[in-house]
Amino acid sequence: MGRLFWKIFAGFWLTLLLTVGVVTAALVIREEARRSEESVLAAGPRSSIALRTAWSVAQYGGESALRALLSSWPEHEGQPPLVVDEQGVELLGRVVPPEALQAARERLAESQGLREGERVGDWRRRNVRVWRDAAGREQLMFFPLSAARAPERTSERAPSLSLASIETPIALALAALLASLGVSALLARHFSRPIRKLQDAFQAASNGQLGVRVAQTMAGRRDEIGELGREFDGMAQQLQQLVGSQNRLLHDVSHELRSPLARLQVAVGLARQNPAQLDTALNRIEREAEKLDALVGEVLSLSRLEAQKLQRADDYVDVVELLASVADDARFESEGSGRHILFTSNVEGERVIRARGELLHRALENVVRNALRHTPPDSTVELNLDHNPAAQTLHITIADAGPGVPENELGSIFDPFFRSEAAGSGGYGLGLSIAQRAIEAHAGRMYARNRSTGGLEVHIELPAPLTPAG
Repeated sequence: MGRLFWKIFAGFWLTLLLTVGVVTAALVIREEARRSEESVLAAGPRSSIALRTAWSVAQYGGESALRALLSSWPEHEGQPPLVVDEQGVELLGRVVPPEALQAARERLAESQGLREGERVGDWRRRNVRVWRDAAGREQLMFFPLSAARAPERTSERAPSLSLASIETPIALALAALLASLGVSALLARHFSRPIRKLQDAFQAASNGQLGVRVAQTMAGRRDEIGELGREFDGMAQQLQQLVGSQNRLLHDVSHELRSPLARLQVAVGLARQNPAQLDTALNRIEREAEKLDALVGEVLSLSRLEAQKLQRADDYVDVVELLASVADDARFESEGSGRHILFTSNVEGERVIRARGELLHRALENVVRNALRHTPPDSTVELNLDHNPAAQTLHITIADAGPGVPENELGSIFDPFFRSEAAGSGGYGLGLSIAQRAIEAHAGRMYARNRSTGGLEVHIELPAPLTPAG
């Protein structure tokens, strides 16, 4: 599971925690409000039973019986309930707290508006009673909070915090809605901003603006979206390089084709003007056509290597045998010119790698032929193979005894159509370019340096996996 999963997971739990927090806050606020309303009245089963007892005595025994009960109220039961008439006068002449009287009247009005089942099921609704004396005057009976016993006051003022005491479904729904809206907005902003940047980048790339990059705007992201942005930058860079190389190749090819085409036109013109020189003109046309054919072939090879990905390497190639074959072919071709080639291998036995044999053979052959072309007569081109166990690479070196290449041109000799004036190279300057692309297609590396004794060394590194044959 990626980092994006953990962000969604964290968002889910944040929503849950916010919901619980909002519901808890609502419960606390509601409970505090209720306590502030009831802080002046005692409420609970004992107060309700005592109040009912006093009411029953007054109802069936009259005022005298009620006075006797209130006067002989047990001390361990706390203060007796207050009995207040409509003018606010207490039956025994006791002081009545105005706030308690007001709360009792409000609670009475509230209780009278409820159904009987609701009134019976809630102790807080039964802490106020009304008794009518013989004259028909209403007497309000209630316990002020200070009159209740301490144990009951604690229990009465701290009822259980039940979700059923408030509108629980509505509170939960509102809390979940608010929390989910907030977290969803944060997540949507967190994900939509980089996606919009990627969308804009893709739109720009489709319009030909291949220089657009998005990695800087996602530098802090380490999730899949950030990886997608970095992958887009890599893709855009590859496309930019590919289009640039194709444009350069088209420019260079058009430049190289002008000379042979011009000579062809001259030869055709001479043949028309002087039919006696037809054979000479035809020979020139044939040579120029062969050059054009060779140039087109090399350009197609280079274009395929630059524009197409390497096909899967299904061949198992013995590099020692491959280099020996290249050396034998080069030795046969160079016998008449007095140039020699020496192949040495520091690898014991065979060394097999997975590669495209034909492509790798052509790349090595191009480098060896280029070395033979620049080495003077009666000199030797050295072809050497080493194995680096630590880096798990094969190192191939092709060294000649020619004039070498100026230091400022060493980085350019692998560019298409580059020809060093100091080396006086012939051809079209595509051989080393094709060879380098082929080596890179095998995940290898190719570079050049001048020898201290004179001449040029071309180094080729081919990576693992390497396994001895047999």
